[in-house]
Amino acid sequence: MEYLPSWIPVVYLIAAVSFVLGLKGLSGPTTAVLGNRIAAAGMLLAVAATFFDVQYREYGQTGLLLTVGGMLGGGVAGVAGGRLVKMTAMPQMVALFNGAGGGSAALVSILEYTHSIGTVEGPTPGAVLSVVLGLMIGAVSFSGSAIAFGKLQGIVTPRAFRYPLQRPVTGALFVAMLALAGMLIAAAGFGVQALPVETVLVGLTVLALVFGVALVMPIGGADMPVVISLLNAYTGLAVAAAGFVLGNQLLIVAGTLVGASGTILTRLMSKAMNRSLGNVLFGAFGAATTAGAAARTDDGRTVREVSAEDAAILLQYAQEVIVVPGYGMAVAQAQHAVRQLADLLGSKGVNVRYAIHPVAGRMPGHMNVLLAEANVPYEKLFDMEQINDDFKNADVALVIGANDVTNPAARTDTGSPIYGMPILNVDQAKNVIVIKRSMKPGFAGIDNDLYLDPKTGMLFGDAKAAVERVVTELKREA
Repeated sequence: MEYLPSWIPVVYLIAAVSFVLGLKGLSGPTTAVLGNRIAAAGMLLAVAATFFDVQYREYGQTGLLLTVGGMLGGGVAGVAGGRLVKMTAMPQMVALFNGAGGGSAALVSILEYTHSIGTVEGPTPGAVLSVVLGLMIGAVSFSGSAIAFGKLQGIVTPRAFRYPLQRPVTGALFVAMLALAGMLIAAAGFGVQALPVETVLVGLTVLALVFGVALVMPIGGADMPVVISLLNAYTGLAVAAAGFVLGNQLLIVAGTLVGASGTILTRLMSKAMNRSLGNVLFGAFGAATTAGAAARTDDGRTVREVSAEDAAILLQYAQEVIVVPGYGMAVAQAQHAVRQLADLLGSKGVNVRYAIHPVAGRMPGHMNVLLAEANVPYEKLFDMEQINDDFKNADVALVIGANDVTNPAARTDTGSPIYGMPILNVDQAKNVIVIKRSMKPGFAGIDNDLYLDPKTGMLFGDAKAAVERVVTELKREA
């Protein structure tokens, strides 16, 4: 089997190219499925090459059994996650998978370090640097993703959690991590050893896990899409560091791709909210309802409630309808009913399009994924920049469970926590129908001025049930 080492790098190169092509495919909805398949095929090649690498290195039967067991376990978890988890729970699953990747990188770093300190040569400073980076970033990604999962699942409060001296405490944790990491590097490079390295390693691991919790807990649920994207970047960087630890080129390439793409996506989403990443991480967006928001109804305006019949009549006689989906649609699993409504309106000559805000939902691309599941044509989906100017020509804007991304206060209220965030210009449509369970504020914790606009009609109820009632009324009118 001496030929294996020469073939393994070639297979790794092919796998790395497939990852790049897969990312390229994900840049557009029409090529996303093919891109996913190409990247998945590349990963299968990489795993197979690693299997033969383990066999070549003669790790013995135990090593092969562990490799096969890992492949089977990961395969079962992946299939179960893809098949059984509901689309509304995809953000939680993404958070868990992010955490699993970060945790794996941290464990690899710990095991490789403990193995190296048992050798005669001992670890080199460069190797220890890779170890501490993989450990710190991976552990932060693991614990931070666990908190993100808890917030998305409702196990942990989705509101921003603030406490006295929050920033100094978080800063102290970070400085302490760097100090312990420096002690490990100094021990490897200069023999300086104030404490047993095992004790320092355990302390660094604990501090990194606590820092991940401290970093994500103060972030409100409205910012979870940005947080998930950032944690994804962290996981990629941790995997790349683990690649340096193991001397595996493919892990370095794959981790760098994930880290770079996650970082770019995080910046784009922060820009879409007109906020810096520092403000997202430390601004505690959504911590509490503002005093100004609580007094919105004092100007004499009132909420106008409409029935399903009223909504059906308005939609039936429209020519241009723009649907604005939000997390309420995801919670109610209303995407199929929305597709049915759009098809029915289309059969009556109404042009129906969808306006997607970059941070609608709880993970990047959440609305696109849900609508794609309902087989909504890709050409009907438009990003905010593509469709925002068209709202003024729309006869009806149909808002389904979207809140903060349609709030005009983002333009006018300097005291609002969402002031300056680009929003969908729903209030510029000739008529607005909002389907919502109640008048309860969204994740930002503020009331929506759109609901008090005289041309806005509120259709209260579960999004799926409300849309189905409108569909029934439209069929009755036919």
